[in-house]
Amino acid sequence: MTKTKIGVLGAGTWGTALARMLAGNGCDVTMWSALPDELKAMSVTHAHPNLPGMCLPADMHYTADIEEICGDRDVLLFAVPSVFVRSTARKAAPHIPDGQLIVDVAKGVEDKTLMTMSEIIEDELAKAGRKARVVALSGPTHAEEVARDMPTAIVAACAEEEAAKTVQKIFNTPTFRVYTNDDRRGTELGGAIKNVIALAVGIALGLGFGDSAKAALITRGNAELSRLGIAMGCKPETFAGLSGMGDLIVTCTSMHSRNLHAGMLIGRGKSVEQAKTEVGQVVEGINALPAACHLAKKYKVEMPIVQAVEAILDGKLEARNALMALMGRNLKKE
Repeated sequence: MTKTKIGVLGAGTWGTALARMLAGNGCDVTMWSALPDELKAMSVTHAHPNLPGMCLPADMHYTADIEEICGDRDVLLFAVPSVFVRSTARKAAPHIPDGQLIVDVAKGVEDKTLMTMSEIIEDELAKAGRKARVVALSGPTHAEEVARDMPTAIVAACAEEEAAKTVQKIFNTPTFRVYTNDDRRGTELGGAIKNVIALAVGIALGLGFGDSAKAALITRGNAELSRLGIAMGCKPETFAGLSGMGDLIVTCTSMHSRNLHAGMLIGRGKSVEQAKTEVGQVVEGINALPAACHLAKKYKVEMPIVQAVEAILDGKLEARNALMALMGRNLKKE
């Protein structure tokens, strides 16, 4: 039986964990990175420095050639950090066949254009005269857990049902359950905004606040996300699902969450740059914050938690004062 050929763009923790999972699911997997030394180390050690205990299959392939990774693949998996999605898509676009099935797992919204990651990929492909079926794969997941085959559920979202179902079939394993959804924008919005809310939760914990504050921020944060999504034409039920409330819960409560960790450091008095350095990996909530604020303004949606995080990170308000200001807002119905 012919193996499904997967090209993974990005050798970070999430791309690597998914590559290992797909290889174990019988796929022929090749990984690409813009950092050749990173690939060389992985090909020799069969490991990733930030995924201790995980062993990569010996038959995994690696390449630093963007043209090679894009050619003759059943699926291209975009797993680079959100800030590099456009530049990577631009480099890859001339080599991507028309009609290619692409899966994006990066989470974010581009500040200048307010495009989601899937929309950015489609935009760069269009500039190269190509079209693709782009599916967003998003939900409450951590690379550290997927790398250890711990039970996980996720959503494959695309307006084209057949594309979502194809991704569902390829990615589903006994420990990685994939659902489908036709609300791609809502699914991606949840994946981006939840990182900002996780910063708020982390800041609260860093200040010494308790579980009640955490629960309030998660619940009201989801209300903000839902208001914005509905204003943007997304489906309300998306924000009650895995890519909405589900992803919000895991990012705001897990020890694996970079955004929660960064927020805790900021709450304890560290600067944004100090927090980013100490976390040591990309903190997507910091990258997503400007776009979240611009979306709120564009669609005239009230997002006080997001705006409080902006005030803290911009140095306009002390963390404790900003969060207590949320408690002092005018009383209203839930």
